[in-house]
Amino acid sequence: MSEANKRVALQFLKAMNEADAAGQEDCLTEDVVTHTHGFGKVSGTRNRETMLATVDAFKAILPGGFNPKFNRVTAEGNVVVVEWDGDAVLSNGVPYHNQYVFIFTFTGGKISRLDEYFCTAHADATIYPLLLELSEAMAKGN
Repeated sequence: MSEANKRVALQFLKAMNEADAAGQEDCLTEDVVTHTHGFGKVSGTRNRETMLATVDAFKAILPGGFNPKFNRVTAEGNVVVVEWDGDAVLSNGVPYHNQYVFIFTFTGGKISRLDEYFCTAHADATIYPLLLELSEAMAKGN
């Protein structure tokens, strides 16, 4: 089970890198939640719908993807931990480098919970303004 869960976790991250919401959707339970730990604007708990909308937004915000470098992938039972570095350029040309630890919890071979740890202060300063712009543009119908 652990090896199968590793493959699903890495498939999820590949889909995230490619801003492929449909690819991520296949990895998730219907009641999945993600919790971004920290105290920034990007922190908080999100449901499946918001998770998929966020990865879809990455098409505009991170057109070249996160370019993940996986440092460690550990699996035991229904938990997979992935430590990785991102090396991206945002749509506004600003470099975005962050370090991540994602803890995936599985139910029935699919991700039922994702706990994300990364520098939320950096994400607030770089990615969050682009998310707001995109959200405002969508609200105006652009």
